[in-house]
Amino acid sequence: MHEQRSPNCGPRKNGLTPRLIVLHYTAMQSATGAIDWLCNPQAEVSAHYVIARDGAVTQLVPEDLRAWHAGRGQWGGCWDVNSASIGIELDNDGVSPFAAPLMTALETLLPGIMARWALGPAQVIGHSDLAPGRKIDPGPRFDWRRLARGGYAIWPSAEDLAATGAVPVDAARFASDLATFGMTHPVDPETRLAALRARFRPGATGPLAEQDMCLAATLARRWPVDPTLGQG
Repeated sequence: MHEQRSPNCGPRKNGLTPRLIVLHYTAMQSATGAIDWLCNPQAEVSAHYVIARDGAVTQLVPEDLRAWHAGRGQWGGCWDVNSASIGIELDNDGVSPFAAPLMTALETLLPGIMARWALGPAQVIGHSDLAPGRKIDPGPRFDWRRLARGGYAIWPSAEDLAATGAVPVDAARFASDLATFGMTHPVDPETRLAALRARFRPGATGPLAEQDMCLAATLARRWPVDPTLGQG
């Protein structure tokens, strides 16, 4: 692992410690360019780690400090996600598949972070989960199922969905179930639906459907967000 200290960081606020890991993509042409930008004081952004397409990992901010990666957003009851999270930038342009060495490096990095801060797979989320509409990364090309197979993220199984059963289309319940899961950032229903599908039903289109309802209900039942998230 390489180290290149970014000045764009500070103390975590209100006694918060890492309770989430947030995955991003850089949307730049190279990891070097992304690192330079994340270390530029004028950019006012940073992350704890950057993983290059060739698998090289660079740490920019110590884990005990607050990096500036999440911006405006909310997960559960936490509005200051920067103070409650570790941010990982993945070297990807947003439209291409994620490189195999990058994914292997991510699977090598995550277990240590999760062990140090006692985090479970449900606490690994995407930027689009906490800021739907404003952010779309890591995007529909990211392989969440692969991470879930290793125990580093969640993915509802066929058995999970079957146990939930059919759920009639009900926009109010859909919003409530997603809030129970953690998607609490206030957005319009279409944006919320698009964010859920980008992660769990990539390629799905059309109005709210029973499949979306069953998925949201399963997420709420199996992985409800910690109600103390955001409290120091």
